[in-house]
Amino acid sequence: MIREIKSRYARIGLARICRILGTTRQAYYQHWWHMETLSIEHGLLIREVLNIRRDHRYIGTRKIYEMLQPFLLEHCIKIGRDALFELLSNEGLLVKRYRRRISTTNSFHMYRKFPNLIKGMVPCRPNQLWVSDITYWRIDKGFLYISFITDAYSRKIVGYNVAETLLSLETVKALKMALESTEQTEYLYHHSDRGLQYCSNEYVKILEENSIQISMTQTSDPRDNAIAERVNGIIKNEYLCSYNVSNLEEGKEVLNFVVMLYNEERPHMSLGNLTSSKIHTQKLKPEKLWRNYYQKNGSIVNAFQDNEEVVKQYQDND
Repeated sequence: MIREIKSRYARIGLARICRILGTTRQAYYQHWWHMETLSIEHGLLIREVLNIRRDHRYIGTRKIYEMLQPFLLEHCIKIGRDALFELLSNEGLLVKRYRRRISTTNSFHMYRKFPNLIKGMVPCRPNQLWVSDITYWRIDKGFLYISFITDAYSRKIVGYNVAETLLSLETVKALKMALESTEQTEYLYHHSDRGLQYCSNEYVKILEENSIQISMTQTSDPRDNAIAERVNGIIKNEYLCSYNVSNLEEGKEVLNFVVMLYNEERPHMSLGNLTSSKIHTQKLKPEKLWRNYYQKNGSIVNAFQDNEEVVKQYQDND
């Protein structure tokens, strides 16, 4: 207001205008310097957010806030998470979510279906529970299909494969990749839906040869395999939707890069805002680790502690 009055009445001194408005020149200059500093800081923040979004194009603001912490410390910028939300909203940089779904599961087949062995299970180390699922990827000329195997403790993608078909042999490739990442499988559980790919003779044979316990969902409720469903959503909605892919070879190249970003750079609130790879390799125990998606009535039972210990439920905000 003072600047506007001064520009309209150039002959009136600044001190007189401030006195009329009940303030001082010092207060006016302090406010102006503060606004100039704030504008510079916001410009730096927007540039850094755009730099992060160059690879993590649809990552949420909560994750960006955590990834910005070293930058904020280096530049002595103080901003809260709510203020960052407001800044990105004003700049049109908040992420819009869209839901599309195509079925990739065929559970009407002749193969054996296994029971759900992980109900109430709370993993306490890596390579104790793997969850697996298949999702589709819409590309320029049709679809590609991705098989993921994720470690439920660290949320790290330990095995994956992308293909043009839903054949069982493609899903087996993801399993073989996961097995290459660990030597200890004796006390490992593998959980999936009851789709044809996971019940096939070859897939089951590999699991049994490696002494891996086989667990499967009993209903079509996505909460029965929620970690795997969540990983599918993150990879598709935060990363893959940003790329224009024409064929399988391009898809493989993009997926390799995206999985690296997810495992090595993306923080998880359910992991104390650490990355999946750090939790997996260092076997850390962050405070916010696990929300038991299979809980229905109150307490959570830890299957690895003789079903006797009641485990506290943690809030997961991946």
